[in-house]
Amino acid sequence: MTGKRDSSLCEKLLLLVEDNPDDEKQFVREFRKSRILNEVLVARDGAEALDLIFGAGPDRDGALYERTQAVLLDLKLPKIDGLEVLRRLRDDDRTKHLPIVVFTSSNEQEDIVKSYELGADGYIRKPVESDQFMEALRIAGLFCVLVKEAS
Repeated sequence: MTGKRDSSLCEKLLLLVEDNPDDEKQFVREFRKSRILNEVLVARDGAEALDLIFGAGPDRDGALYERTQAVLLDLKLPKIDGLEVLRRLRDDDRTKHLPIVVFTSSNEQEDIVKSYELGADGYIRKPVESDQFMEALRIAGLFCVLVKEAS
């Protein structure tokens, strides 16, 4: 194994569903630090996330579910909460196998249980430490990393 990754994975995007600008900045900083090549698209509420994935809403060129590598989902969102977003993604045949990792500040046991019952692939509490963030993404295989080749 040479350490190279399938470049077609890099054409896929990561959808970050996050309404807190500070948390968004932290995620983007972690992506850059980790040399993630995928495009990161941000939805700031649950309705926008569903519109992006399924191509609904004004000024949408089309659904992004085919281009989405994974969804990083906050639970406490305006308009439509994260659990409902998760439920709708799992209920649709086009997105039922899409990797979804919940990143939330909620430490309520009910949110953890419900997230897994609805089909979340992972659940991580914010604030997220760098090592914890990267390990979650590695386990889920959610990113494309630049690998420095030996000369």
